Amino acid sequence: MDNGLGEFLRARRARLRPEDVGLPAGTTRRRTPGLRREELAALTGIGIDYLNRLEQGRETNPGTGVLDAIARALRFNEEEHAHLYTLARHAAGRSAPARSPDHTLRPGIHLLLHNIRPCPAYVLSRYSDVLAANPEGLALHTGLEKWPPGQRNTVRYLFRDPITHVLFPDRDRLARVTVARVHRLFAEDPAPALRLLIDELHEHSPEFARLWERHEIATRTGDLRQFHHPVAGDFSLGAETLQLGDTGLRMTVYQATPGTPGEQAVLTLARHVAAGEAAATPDSESSAVRTTSGQ
Repeated sequence: MDNGLGEFLRARRARLRPEDVGLPAGTTRRRTPGLRREELAALTGIGIDYLNRLEQGRETNPGTGVLDAIARALRFNEEEHAHLYTLARHAAGRSAPARSPDHTLRPGIHLLLHNIRPCPAYVLSRYSDVLAANPEGLALHTGLEKWPPGQRNTVRYLFRDPITHVLFPDRDRLARVTVARVHRLFAEDPAPALRLLIDELHEHSPEFARLWERHEIATRTGDLRQFHHPVAGDFSLGAETLQLGDTGLRMTVYQATPGTPGEQAVLTLARHVAAGEAAATPDSESSAVRTTSGQ
């Protein structure tokens, strides 16, 4: 995997047709999709040889004029334009070295996860490792609890656990946005842990590898999540993501609008969790007898 600048430029050039940028379509059949390099050169005023070096990773210090011209020609939006600058800084070696992540959670964070029950919630690292979760948070993402704690990662779960194809009705959209977010994060912070995750998913998920080649960029996955849950049925929950100071950690809390199927689903999950906790308690049988006889 290279620094990403050349890959990003090639992928974005391939997505545009001449008519998309005001050029004649031409009459000859194209052997490759998208704009030709000479067409991009004509649009930007940048030499073909220079563009070739950029796309092959042999030119690592493009100026702001070059970057801005390419961004205009390839119709980048503001977010994509900023991403191009981030990749260029990495290519030139001007980015800050990756920091070792601190995954230490204050006791107050664990208490908060408990106090907001039955709302499902979990805490994620910068690279989407699940550092802590309340029982409802794990129950909502069925199957996640089967992964060893050190392997619980929401990106890995999405692409390597078959249950997600059933659990998330809008999984195709969620997969695209998730890969786009990882692309942006890797450009900002190419940490070894994140690189290992990306390499793992390239090896084990053809879907991830295919989406990675698209080089889409995104920061948000939306505030409403849809579920088709084996215990709680079909429902939607609002997802609020809270940044935990400047640690890079974030807490996601799922909540339901009163009177919606989501509210009933949260209560159903809470009862399911309580039943599982009672079954795991050594004196659960005698407790059940006392509860029944008191009714």
